[in-house]
This record gives sequence, structure tokens and C-alpha cells, in this order.
Amino acid sequence: MTVTQLKTKSSEWQARVDLAAAFRLAEHFNWHEAVANHFSLAVSPDSKRFLMNPRWRHFSRIKASDLLLLDADDTQTMERPDAPDETAWCIHGRIHARLAHARCVLHVHPPYATALAGLADPEIKPIEQNTARFYNRIAYDLGYEGMATSEDEGERLARLLGNRKTMMLGNHGVLVAAASVAEAFDELYYLERACQTLVLAYSTGKPLNIMSDKVAERTARDWDLYAHSAFVHFEEMKKVLDRKDPSYAE
Repeated sequence: MTVTQLKTKSSEWQARVDLAAAFRLAEHFNWHEAVANHFSLAVSPDSKRFLMNPRWRHFSRIKASDLLLLDADDTQTMERPDAPDETAWCIHGRIHARLAHARCVLHVHPPYATALAGLADPEIKPIEQNTARFYNRIAYDLGYEGMATSEDEGERLARLLGNRKTMMLGNHGVLVAAASVAEAFDELYYLERACQTLVLAYSTGKPLNIMSDKVAERTARDWDLYAHSAFVHFEEMKKVLDRKDPSYAE
């Protein structure tokens, strides 16, 4: 399909532009890793048809027209010349097949979140507002057994994520799943900020001042009152991209 044909399908084209922006922003914030990591976005009501980055393309070069259109039920996907990365297909394919609410799935190895994921206790302790945002709202995967190269591993991660938006992948990285690119991007942004704060606090060697359960839960709920800010945040960051390099939207 040509770019012109894609643009006539406005909703899918906007989905492509938004997901491409997320790749560029991940590079902007240094959340990416070499030509690894992967993002996806559902374009069908059941989430089974989805966009994803092509195999081993650097995030800084990804454009809207580059994104692959895949079907989670297509058993021939990995046999095609333009097959995606195997781990990407195993993880994103199974999540989109099993979790209709997980429309945008972002998987990266950002520095601070990955450092925290490498600890024996990767829990995000509520020590200030950003860390409290995730109080009792994260799935923790402590069953890492190597790279995700099987359908069974994708199914396991989908079950573990369940109805949550965020998962800390022990010995690995992080995964965020939300209803839109804007919400997933915002969640990932605050997740890495929260992990940065916690890692810096740990580095002092001093005891953490952890909130009470009551205050942490109240703070997490207070974040819900600002849910609309995720869309404003993402639109503002796309304006930053437009100044820096608008080619993501091509």
C-alpha cells in the first residue's frame, strides 16, 4: 500500500503517525536500546490487527509509512520476508490476541526502570508523587528465563499483565499497555521518572521515607483526576518533534 493510499484511510494513518512519534520520543528520552525493543498499536476493534515496527530499524529512523500491519491470528507471519523481530511477535502478538484493552503496547529497556528490574525486589516504593502513581497498579514478572521466543512465553506475559497497564519485567525491562498511544507514552514517561527517583534515593544509602498505604492509594487515585493531561502531554511532545524532525509523520 502506498503512502497516498494510507492517507486516505485517515484513522489508520493517524494511528501510524502517533506510533511513529512514540518511537522518535523514546529515542529522544534515551529509552531505546540499539535496534532492539518494540512498540505496537491495535487498529481493529478486537486489537488483533496491529501496527508494529519493522525488524531491527532504529527508533530515530522510523516513519509512519514504515510500520508493519500484522494480524495476531496469522500463523504465517514469521515465514514472510518482512517478518518482525521474533521476540516482538511473541510478546506483542500474544498480548494483542488475548487482551483487547491493551491497544498500545510499549516495550523498552530504559536505564532506570531496567536497573530497578534487576534488583531482587523491583517493587516501585511510593516515596513521592510519581512513584505513588503506580502504587498497587503494577504487574511484576519475576519469571525471566531468557529471551521471549515462544508463543507460550507470550501467553504467560499476557496472563500476568491481565487488566493492568504496567508490568516490570524482572531481569529484563518494562512493558506498558494502554488504550491509546498518548496514554501509553505518558505512562511510560512517568514510570521511568519514578524509577529514576527511586534509584537515586536508593543510591544515597539512607532509609526510604515510604508513604503509608492510605496516602499512597489516595495519591494514586489523585492521578486519575489528571488523566486528560496524557493527551496534552503527547500533543506537546509531537510539537517538539515537529520542530526537531517532522519526518516521523511521513
